[in-house]
Amino acid sequence: MYNTKARSRKLYDGPYRSPNRAYMKAMGLSDSDLQRPMVGVGVAWSEAGPCNLHTMDLGRKAKEGVYYNKGTPRMFSTPLVIDGVAMGYEGMKYSLVSREIIANTVEMTINAHAYDAFVGISGCDKTTPAMLMAAARLNIPSIVLYGGSNSNGYLNGKELTMEDVFEAVGKFAGKRISAEELKELENNAIPGIGTCAGLFTANTMGTMAEALGMALPGSSAPPAVEGVKYDYAYQSGKTVMQLLENGIKPRDIMTYDAFENAITTLMAMGGSTNVVMHLIAIAHEAGIKLTLNDFDRISSKVPEIANMRPGGAHTMEDLFRVGGVPLVIKKLLDSKLIHGNALTVTGESVSKNMAKMKIKEQKNDVVSDTVKPYHNRGGIRILKGSLAPDGAVIKVAAAKITKLKGPAVVFDSEEDAFKGVTNGNVKSGDVVVIRYEGPKGGPGMREMLSVTAAIIGKELGTSVAMVTDGRFSGATRGLMIGHVTPEAYVGGPLAVVKNRDIISIDCDKGTLDILISKDELDSRMSSWKQPRPKHPTGLLAQYAKLVSSASEGAILSP
Repeated sequence: MYNTKARSRKLYDGPYRSPNRAYMKAMGLSDSDLQRPMVGVGVAWSEAGPCNLHTMDLGRKAKEGVYYNKGTPRMFSTPLVIDGVAMGYEGMKYSLVSREIIANTVEMTINAHAYDAFVGISGCDKTTPAMLMAAARLNIPSIVLYGGSNSNGYLNGKELTMEDVFEAVGKFAGKRISAEELKELENNAIPGIGTCAGLFTANTMGTMAEALGMALPGSSAPPAVEGVKYDYAYQSGKTVMQLLENGIKPRDIMTYDAFENAITTLMAMGGSTNVVMHLIAIAHEAGIKLTLNDFDRISSKVPEIANMRPGGAHTMEDLFRVGGVPLVIKKLLDSKLIHGNALTVTGESVSKNMAKMKIKEQKNDVVSDTVKPYHNRGGIRILKGSLAPDGAVIKVAAAKITKLKGPAVVFDSEEDAFKGVTNGNVKSGDVVVIRYEGPKGGPGMREMLSVTAAIIGKELGTSVAMVTDGRFSGATRGLMIGHVTPEAYVGGPLAVVKNRDIISIDCDKGTLDILISKDELDSRMSSWKQPRPKHPTGLLAQYAKLVSSASEGAILSP
């Protein structure tokens, strides 16, 4: 039988550990409590935004699930960044950094206090991948619960998300709406607690936790305000005790097949481009080799069957009402597109979980059948070429056009690009290039939602493309290509693009090229000099020193 106290007994058992127990008794724990397995309940919580405002309550419910199933829970919090609040500002540079800090915080807390198992409660964008990275790294019995999305916003009978507010800024800049109309959107788009409502990064990562088998089936789609979310929190606490009893660890669950299932679900739902690097990073922690080629291979054979914003019409709440993520997984399973024998936190396989759920399908326009998809191939495409030798990422599901050949309009920062778009310096047919915003060059690889939303708001979404070594919000739509590698700061070709160079994008062929001769490109590269770091000291400087390429998951390599 698996030793459920293999870790904690070293710190809390025996006469020589009397001082250690004294600290625990100061908090009201008894000798019988200390004889139980110690379970860390890690909660990503903050009042910085609505996304994680409720996660402490979910953590308390998870504690009940642990305690009433013969464990002793110990709750702790992690820092986080609310991406929507930090967007379009220097603070966004800390967003991707926060993924590593959260994972490190969990590792530090769990290992320092010898906890036997781990429950992770997540919310905004980087918190779910961070919890999964920590679980894979620690490899002790673990489960993750995603805190859930906002409910839909409404104005004048129209469904809204925060995406509408960002795009409205571009409309306001183009004098297409008034300040009063912008204010109305601001007041109504986000009705309460939870993450952004569309299939943006937070909801996509919640979906990935479920598709990987690391979250309870059906737990990711319910909005934050739904009472069932608290049932899932209790069940997560109960389930981690079963995992502990049976000795099932994250690396038993997060196998290569599980990652293929997650990528398949990502492609079928048209989720966020950020998830590409997050899955690579999680796989790295689990000892699984995952590359951009895996994403493109799976994308080519998996149809997109979810009609979700930003590419489609619906939100996570809408998906929840028709069956949630299990509905998508069941359709993929029935079509033999995912591995049904993959193990999950229930202790059962994906196939057995789906059989037990007895999903009743109803007519809807949220999820289609694989034989009648919204798009014939997956929602995300990997592009390569002379401008991106190591790869770049685009959400083709959210693009009205898939090809463009046009002159570059070059900016060396997000701020300059935003001014250029809103001031009318970008015209139809242009390719906006934003460089020095990669993991090392930014540093921190900011999301560019303010710029992409401004392009859409200026009615240039079907005639202008954007190429950057930075990232995009999951709410981004249009011909927007990010994660260009190698990034400009380390001497990638993006560094030597000049204004009016012709850039060629062909998502159908999977290519991204600068149309100059190889001799000219080599000549420019030989005379290029790396710019001075934007942040020579502090956390961002530390991050820039250690972070790897986006194509490798932007992981920290000691």
